[in-house]
Order: sequence, then structure tokens, then C-alpha cells
Amino acid sequence: MFELRWTLKAEEVYQELEKLAKTAFENRKKRGKNKSSKIEGLFKQVYKTINLLMSNPCHPGLNTHEYDSIKNPYDPKQKIFEAYVQNKTPAAYRVFWCYGPDKKQITIIGITQHP
Repeated sequence: MFELRWTLKAEEVYQELEKLAKTAFENRKKRGKNKSSKIEGLFKQVYKTINLLMSNPCHPGLNTHEYDSIKNPYDPKQKIFEAYVQNKTPAAYRVFWCYGPDKKQITIIGITQHP
């Protein structure tokens, strides 16, 4: 298992998605609806991606690959990776991450829609 670290921006996005999903869940239950909203589903997918990264960053479902448009915050010579939250979805979400700063640590750099 890897220990997670977060950039301030990535943590803010994660917390905002979580807050929106909780609000949507509460509103849905008040209305007696069973079907989850899009934001609930998105947060569930982001949550699952983060957990897969912690246990196995090379998990095939993540489709992890190098991403060279972002600089590593710890060492510019080290790689940044992109993991899929969604696939075959318009404006699909991605998690950008790197190893470090210490061994057995992963830093979440960003959670965003694919450009």
C-alpha cells in the first residue's frame, strides 16, 4: 500500500466532489428516488480510482501512463502519470499523480476533466 499525499488544489477538488455527491445523495433520499445522480457516480469513480492507486498504481483498470505536460513538484526529472477515472465518456475525468516525495508515497497532483 502507498501512503497518499495531496496537492492543495487536488484535495480541494476531491473535497468539493465529495460535498456535491453527499448533497445530491441527501436530496435524492428526501425525494424518495433510488437512482444515483451523475455527481454521485462521478465521486464513486474518483474514490475507486484513488483507492486503486493506493493499492496498485499499475492496475490495468487505471490505464496508467506517463503524462509530460505537467512538471513533477518534487523532481522535474521524475515522471508524472495519468490514471483514468472514466473512459469513453465525454470530458472524462482523470487523476494526475507522481511517486514521492518519499518511498511508498504517491502524491495526487490533480483531479480534472480530460481536455
